Amino acid sequence: MAIMNIERTAASPATQPTIRDLISPTRWEVWTQRRSAIVYWCLSTIIALAATMVIAVRAPVHAGDIAVLAALAVMGVGQAELGRQVERVRHRIAGTVHINMTSVWLVPAILLLPPALTAVLVIVLHVHLKCRSWYRLKRVSAFRIVFTISITILTCYITRSVTDATGIHGARDAIHAGRAGTGVIALAAVAYFIVNAVIVIPGLTTTDRSVRNLIGGWQDNLLEFATLCLGALVAAAFATLPALAALIIPTVYLLHRAVLIEQLESAARQDDKTGVWNMAGWHRLANQELTRDGAPFGVLMVDLDHFKRINDRHGHLAGDAVLKAVADTIAATVRRRDSVGRFGGEEFVVLLPGLTPPHIHEIAERIRTAITKLKITVLVADHDRHITDLTASIGIATYPTSGTSIERLLQAADTAMYRAKATGRNRVCPTPTDSPSH
Repeated sequence: MAIMNIERTAASPATQPTIRDLISPTRWEVWTQRRSAIVYWCLSTIIALAATMVIAVRAPVHAGDIAVLAALAVMGVGQAELGRQVERVRHRIAGTVHINMTSVWLVPAILLLPPALTAVLVIVLHVHLKCRSWYRLKRVSAFRIVFTISITILTCYITRSVTDATGIHGARDAIHAGRAGTGVIALAAVAYFIVNAVIVIPGLTTTDRSVRNLIGGWQDNLLEFATLCLGALVAAAFATLPALAALIIPTVYLLHRAVLIEQLESAARQDDKTGVWNMAGWHRLANQELTRDGAPFGVLMVDLDHFKRINDRHGHLAGDAVLKAVADTIAATVRRRDSVGRFGGEEFVVLLPGLTPPHIHEIAERIRTAITKLKITVLVADHDRHITDLTASIGIATYPTSGTSIERLLQAADTAMYRAKATGRNRVCPTPTDSPSH
């Protein structure tokens, strides 16, 4: 999970720093982050650096270790170069979570190398990714790269300490230890996964502290687990027949491409500007709900009031920022099982499974209230502008009283939304059959 961690906090494009920004420490982007995160990043970097210096002095390095380091670095860089275009596309379309394949090479490094050389491999692989795979993509600030490297190094050190505590030191000892050795190699993969997840969370700057946004969904973690398993196999191969480790490269490449296909399929169902479902994706989910056991569900049509004024006054980029903020607000207000989509323009649709009219009306009111509390800062002509006083008109339709098809429900919710606008805006209107008293 090393790369998914800090980089997902920098997914949005950022202005490239000027020379003055780089040479003046007071202008560094790091100081714009929250204080607790800055302190944690600095402590992590200092601890990683100090630990590396102490370990480098105490742990001897042999010529064979250098050869293993070189082999892992060559294979890691070679695999990254082979999948570079895939990685660039994956990084471009990644949302909150991005996982690469570095742990395939870091797990064997933990089990085969002195810890200081593992740190060298971490730096080599991450710098290569930054310079080759992510060049000119969504910018990841230097301090985030440094923090990611520091956290990954600390993860490797702690994982090695955990495996050493078993009394079996490294992959070569594990091979001779039989079943116990197999358990230690597996322990290394599990420990790496858990330790990395635990120590990275305090440094995340995301405002959404949901479990999914902090550690990713099950598919994200399944990918990470697969790379860790491959890393364990590489360690075992190096400890027995080192040449076999090269066979992992095509496996990793195919896994890489399979993940890309999954991400592309997901991206094809998402709205580019807001990150919520596009209408094709939302319709698919709505039709699935329609084929269930006939339980009621709600459909909301949410339309921002006077949105054209925002574009006219602040520009279309500011308008896009408002749409993204509103989409995020709606998604954060509803339940995890609910589905938010962009209907078009400044209109959003929300699918609320398993709810009756009173509960649907309550959620609609929460969405309306949350939008009125938004304060969005946008950069216009090198100056920050604050956009407030946003409101929305919301129409409600409920299955089956408002209609028995998705098209009919959307039509009913749209009609109710226009009635909300006609009666003063910034309000929630149900269809006549869906009033909260029903």
